[in-house]
Amino acid sequence: MAKPPGETRARASRRSPGHHVRLLGGRATAPALDAPAELPPPAVCASARGQLPSKRLNATGLAEAGWREGQIIFDVRWGGADADRIGAYATELVKLNPDVILATNTPTARSLKLATDAVPIVFAGLSDPVGDGASLSKPGRNITGFTSFNAPIAGKWLELVKELSPATNRIGVIYNPKTAPYSIFLPVMQEIAPKLGIAIEPMPVGDQAEIESAVAALAREPHAGLVALPDVFMTNNSKLIFALALQARLPTVGPLRFFAENGALVSYGSDFIGLFHQSASYVDRILRGEKPGELRVQEPTRYELILNLKTAKAMTLAVPQTVLARADDVIE
Repeated sequence: MAKPPGETRARASRRSPGHHVRLLGGRATAPALDAPAELPPPAVCASARGQLPSKRLNATGLAEAGWREGQIIFDVRWGGADADRIGAYATELVKLNPDVILATNTPTARSLKLATDAVPIVFAGLSDPVGDGASLSKPGRNITGFTSFNAPIAGKWLELVKELSPATNRIGVIYNPKTAPYSIFLPVMQEIAPKLGIAIEPMPVGDQAEIESAVAALAREPHAGLVALPDVFMTNNSKLIFALALQARLPTVGPLRFFAENGALVSYGSDFIGLFHQSASYVDRILRGEKPGELRVQEPTRYELILNLKTAKAMTLAVPQTVLARADDVIE
């Protein structure tokens, strides 16, 4: 029976001859080096509809670490933006007792952390993996990985809107309160906004109708702009959000490359491909005996700015040379 896309989990328990890697929202478990030859090879999965192929990237990294084809089994679960389904999958996967779980979004990591303090969890591409106030150096005895953003980047998103459209004096911040790690970004924005002459307007939404209503309300404000927070719900609805913003001629900034690819004026964020590839190194080390609590959470070291000139032209917006010069990639 076909599995829903987005989460991977191992098919066998730790008592089986092989290691298993399970993915929830992308989570994964892997079989041991002496796994029997009859074990099937890893399957390919995506961590979310339209997102990066986290499982393939992780499997590639494990192959580079010396794992042979057939030694690692991936089994996938994807909870989408449904917080209840994510929680149910987390409980289900923990009961399977895999060797490692790979989580690829913040709600998944939080649900897994609540579901177990024993099964090793490696996360990749998360904004707030361990919860507000927890230590990145020691997030918990069974969880570690690679974050996608740190809180100060939220100020950069505001600065980009202001640089692209200097007249902007109000910025709507759109997010789903059930799935977005908004609590680490909003305080930074609210602190920096007055220095930029900007008022922040939080825009919590939970479905497409609320998105349409929120963007329409923001569009009635003169000199407004829009920032979309990193969030699986925002990802799934990014084309709608940026299409509505373009109709309203709102300058838009997002944190992920595919936000710009889906119509945002600009995106600024970490290199997700690199993060998912790096996550394999921690999966490998745990499978070889290291403890997650001994592996420090790694913050991103490389950020990329993607400029969508098609959106700028549709808005008849003249992009400053200062932004063009810093762009790592331009969509034309």
